[in-house]
Amino acid sequence: MGENFIIPLNGLAAGETVFSWHADKEFFERFDNSEILQAQFDARVSVEKSGQYIGVDCNVQGQVTVECDRCLGELVLPVDVKIMLSVKYGENEVSDDLSEGEREVVAVSADSAELDMAQIIYDYVCLSLPMQRVHAPGGCDPAAMKYLEGGDAQDGEAADSPFGMLKDLLG
Repeated sequence: MGENFIIPLNGLAAGETVFSWHADKEFFERFDNSEILQAQFDARVSVEKSGQYIGVDCNVQGQVTVECDRCLGELVLPVDVKIMLSVKYGENEVSDDLSEGEREVVAVSADSAELDMAQIIYDYVCLSLPMQRVHAPGGCDPAAMKYLEGGDAQDGEAADSPFGMLKDLLG
């Protein structure tokens, strides 16, 4: 599959370590996501280790292609996500406070040798996409819009449709 999105926590040198990964549609297929038709993005991760503190700063930039909710045509959406994490060791889940300032706290077991960023990146990218995924005004497929506005319906079809009768009530 190519990229593994793994940060090796054991043996991580003090100071800054940088990782770079590229992902495409295959990345989303790992998570059985069929909404993403195409994808191209790069993740640049900077890991800062100082004593027991491990800070992870991740920038994800690129684009994904989804279906437009209105016309079902392909819609390209930009992705620009910043992820800031603090890694905490311990068997216990982190207390009620799941953040430290601007950073989200990620708990890993004391014997964990690595941090898999794939699920975290996937979640952040999916959450960054808008709820309504539609083209800008005028960007939808004209044939689909004509159909949605009723331009292709034959007169006989409208009368036979249960909704065709409702149309008569309004007029």
